[in-house]
Amino acid sequence: MREQRDDTIAALATAPGSGAVAIVRLSGPAARAIGAAITGVDARPRYAEVCTFRGAAGEPLDRGLVLYFPGPRSYTGEDVVELHGHGGRVVSDSLLAHAYALGARPAEPGEFTLRAFLNDKLDLLQAEAVADLVASGSASAARAALRSLDGQFSVHVATIQAALTQLRVKIEAWLDFPEEELPFDAGEECAAAIDTLLDHLEALGREARSGAVLRDGLSVAIAGPPNAGKSSLLNRLARYDAAIVTDIPGTTRDPLREHLTLDGLPVTVIDTAGMRDSADPVEREGLRRARLEVGRADRVLWVVDVREPLAAALAAARENVGADRPFTVLRNKVDLLGAGAERPSAERAENTHAAPGATMTEAADVPVLGISARTGEGIDALIAHLHSVAGYDARAPGTFSARRRHVAALERARGRLVAARAELGTALELAAEELRGAQAALGELTGELTSDDLLGEIFATFCIGK
Repeated sequence: MREQRDDTIAALATAPGSGAVAIVRLSGPAARAIGAAITGVDARPRYAEVCTFRGAAGEPLDRGLVLYFPGPRSYTGEDVVELHGHGGRVVSDSLLAHAYALGARPAEPGEFTLRAFLNDKLDLLQAEAVADLVASGSASAARAALRSLDGQFSVHVATIQAALTQLRVKIEAWLDFPEEELPFDAGEECAAAIDTLLDHLEALGREARSGAVLRDGLSVAIAGPPNAGKSSLLNRLARYDAAIVTDIPGTTRDPLREHLTLDGLPVTVIDTAGMRDSADPVEREGLRRARLEVGRADRVLWVVDVREPLAAALAAARENVGADRPFTVLRNKVDLLGAGAERPSAERAENTHAAPGATMTEAADVPVLGISARTGEGIDALIAHLHSVAGYDARAPGTFSARRRHVAALERARGRLVAARAELGTALELAAEELRGAQAALGELTGELTSDDLLGEIFATFCIGK
């Protein structure tokens, strides 16, 4: 995959189907010749020229524009030709068929951007940001992807890499030239440098975790006993009647999934069937599917009637959710308590998973919030709580798009730096090796050290025309 490709690829760069415009893109050494054969125009660089697109027999297919971008000043770094015609599958398919007959081959998913990466037009962080920008599900996610595409994430990584290189040079120079085995006298200076790098990595890691959440979103399953208000909560979060709400227990059978944006955070909310024993085979199947969704969710919201004893609610939640799945207890229907009744409110704030408005139980580290799905009371606190458990800060300036592999690479780099600092005073050779490992982990981010398998996995997620 890393080898420079010498063939020419072609693909539809716009969405298939009917539309005002369709763009067929070619990249490679034969792109200009193929474009000239289809259009009859020897296109000038970076000029849009009106032409007639013709088929293999010379028959007119469409009338549109041809644009030629000579390499290396093109998106891929190769000669690129774009044919801008009228939208429609028949016309674009005919143009592609003629391009293939003239020597091009169909592009693989993400191959245009892969060639841009291989030709040093983009680093890997920027290349992944292209796909994130195309797939962004909110304005916040699109802005974050654009920041990564502009190189903001890459600049942070490059700054840390440069400082790490200086530190490695100092240590490895002493190892190569120990000056007749004199003691290493730059230990405190190197330790301070590592501490600074750790601070920078910690800040970058926070940004990356926030960006990864913004890209991937949070999966939340609403579970609990029948008639607790689960479907009403989904409707309140969705701001429309997404689920049927009745007083009849077991109304919800199949899991109902809604993709929402809650104050900038993408959240997939799944409403599940009420959990109770039932002889009804349909309801039992709904319960089986509900348990599957609970097991897959990032967070479970266990909804109970506020009039139910909290201890019983916690016991039921632990029994049905399981020990390995994080959950929050929502005591719903606080509006039924009356004006003078005491609402669940914040009593302890030291729990890192709690947002203002959450009550911490004394029995375990479980967030408990009081809400009313009918009136909306407590919903703002619930959204703030979801932001907190996801690690997303809507107020953070300059968040860039990131992926889980980026977060993992930063954590590996940080771990190697911590190990290097511990070895400074005892085994300098091991410290140097740990620093090398930290630099390798950072190199995986930008693509300096990336396996072909990983590249294949990354670019396979792209659309064909990118």
